[in-house]
Amino acid sequence: MLDTTPLTAAVDQFADRLRAAPQSRLQRGAAAAALDLARELSGWAQRLEAPGTAEVREMPDAGMFAAADQLTVAGRDLGVALRDAGAEDLARAVEMVEAGMKRAGV
Repeated sequence: MLDTTPLTAAVDQFADRLRAAPQSRLQRGAAAAALDLARELSGWAQRLEAPGTAEVREMPDAGMFAAADQLTVAGRDLGVALRDAGAEDLARAVEMVEAGMKRAGV
């Protein structure tokens, strides 16, 4: 079983920065970037958990103040799904989160 702590740590750091960010930064795109990443992580987790299932449920937009929580949920779900995957997938997920944090500017 793969230790997914690096992914959880990266997601928590991004979410904490979002929660500490001023509303103006969230409005300028940080929240949208976080939601985009949360949707991507969520879709990946769903495909791992139910391979062959055609439909991936999209995470709804719950507003800019919920983006950090949505990112946390999606990241932790993916962490659980990746426990039986390879280290390459974990590294890719961590890179995605780090890149998302840079895009968000937090």
